[in-house]
Amino acid sequence: MAAPAEETPWHAAFPAPRVTAASVSRVEVIGWIEGDERVAGRDFVLVDVRRADFEGGTIKGSLNFPAHSFYLTLPTVYAVLSAAGVKDVVFYCGSSRGRGPRTAGWLADYLESQGNTSMRALVLEGGIKGWVAAGDKYTALMNGYEASVWKSEQN
Repeated sequence: MAAPAEETPWHAAFPAPRVTAASVSRVEVIGWIEGDERVAGRDFVLVDVRRADFEGGTIKGSLNFPAHSFYLTLPTVYAVLSAAGVKDVVFYCGSSRGRGPRTAGWLADYLESQGNTSMRALVLEGGIKGWVAAGDKYTALMNGYEASVWKSEQN
């Protein structure tokens, strides 16, 4: 009996990012959210790239651009963020080891192709799972936070 064929990953339809986006810690991001020096939506934008696995909540103020469709909408997303003067775009997924770095890399590639040095594509270290694991200070800054979803994640 033949082994089952491996399913082609969703991202195989798109080019691999050339640029590896820098990462940013949740401590720095929460400082941006809680501080007065930076304004969410103007100075920085959080982008949750999860598609169907965003149950359990998302960081307040995050936009949801699923990784599976992000590459195709990249020029439009860039145009909107650029027109708004956004300086930092922080991507995250579950653990920020797959979709988050890939989508951040695509934006970093696009920024390079446009000669844009005033905007940065960043990856949230540890993703949403790391955010939740950091405790109440972090989960208090989530929309739709459901503790029961995250308890099953930790098992």
